[in-house]
Amino acid sequence: MMQVTTLVAAAFAVGVYAQAPTTMVTSASAANPTAPAAAAPAPAPAATPAAGNPFAGVKLFANPYYASEVNSIAVPSMEANPTARANVNAAKLAAEVPSFFWMDAQDKVKRIPEFVEAAKASGGKSAIQMVVYDLPDRDCSALASNGEFSIAEGGAEKYKGYIDSIKKEIEAAPDMQFILVVEPDSLGNLVTNMNVPKCQGAKDTYLELTDYAIKGLNLPNVAMYLDAGHAGWLGWPANLQPAADIYAKVYKDAGSPKAVRGLATNVANYNAFEAATCPSYAESNQNCDEKKYINAFAPLLKAAGFPAQFIVDTGRNGAQPTKQQAWGNWCNVIGTGFGVRPTSETNDPLVDGFVWIKPGGECDGTSNSTAPRFDSKCASPDALQPAPQAGQWFQAYFEQLVANANPKLE
Repeated sequence: MMQVTTLVAAAFAVGVYAQAPTTMVTSASAANPTAPAAAAPAPAPAATPAAGNPFAGVKLFANPYYASEVNSIAVPSMEANPTARANVNAAKLAAEVPSFFWMDAQDKVKRIPEFVEAAKASGGKSAIQMVVYDLPDRDCSALASNGEFSIAEGGAEKYKGYIDSIKKEIEAAPDMQFILVVEPDSLGNLVTNMNVPKCQGAKDTYLELTDYAIKGLNLPNVAMYLDAGHAGWLGWPANLQPAADIYAKVYKDAGSPKAVRGLATNVANYNAFEAATCPSYAESNQNCDEKKYINAFAPLLKAAGFPAQFIVDTGRNGAQPTKQQAWGNWCNVIGTGFGVRPTSETNDPLVDGFVWIKPGGECDGTSNSTAPRFDSKCASPDALQPAPQAGQWFQAYFEQLVANANPKLE
């Protein structure tokens, strides 16, 4: 699920989230979470989560990089298109919704000071939301997301330099709160895809470098969430305990870093947080939405000594059920819409916040079978086509998300 790798020439436009207050309000129950009782036969001592919900009482501001994409690419295109013109105002509002910035290449790290300035300009107690995403041989079970580093070409040392550069920039802004999602589609592959040769070869490096990342970024002004797939991946009953074991091992091997708050789910995916009924593509999995997945997973994590707080990506889950023909079809799914705006009012004590991690409109992968990094999932019948390379702006997809937004952008 590679993000933007090309830069937008337009100047950043710092916006304010207009649909609801950007200050994240947390209920008393969410501020003092209690996980469901653990069912493990010999539980380890319970871990202490990073102190407090990092979204409580902070102001989230519009991602200036994403806002520049929407305002310089999407809006002019829609204004020139009679069939899309009616949704221009909604598109402008989407640009103002706080979302995460993906540091999917070393070159992106140098933009952190721009976000610090944007946070200061927004006023009040602000939080900067970013994704750490540059492991060598990353996203080892897919083709569309191949990154800049290769294990065979010294990628491990290059990645350590990448983490060191992020640490340096964060330490230069000690008065700013940073909320980081760490390495989507990495540890999850170690649970379910060890039959893939690339994942077999990457396992030790993934573990080594995740350890390096969460140790290095264990800073007083940081809260981290490791990526934990979604209900249709790690949420299958047979995957829950193996996943809990791996995540707990990573956490404890790193010395239980105080800044590690928990896990992020549904990143760049489409699942409902709480489905009225289980969709047909969930088949026999009763953990058919993110709430059920989280509440099944949390007791196992708690028993293993890992703090079980969560955030859920609602950036593309507004239209339910989705039009996926299979739950594993992840690429540019048709009929999707922007979902619930960022908030800490989740009505679940395990969930710190609903957030927009995947910037809607940035492509998941190309549908051109002759192009580099082509993945067949991006040419499936339930994928919107034609689609550009992963990370490039996908205008038709953005327009789809705006048109199908639930709640509406108004």
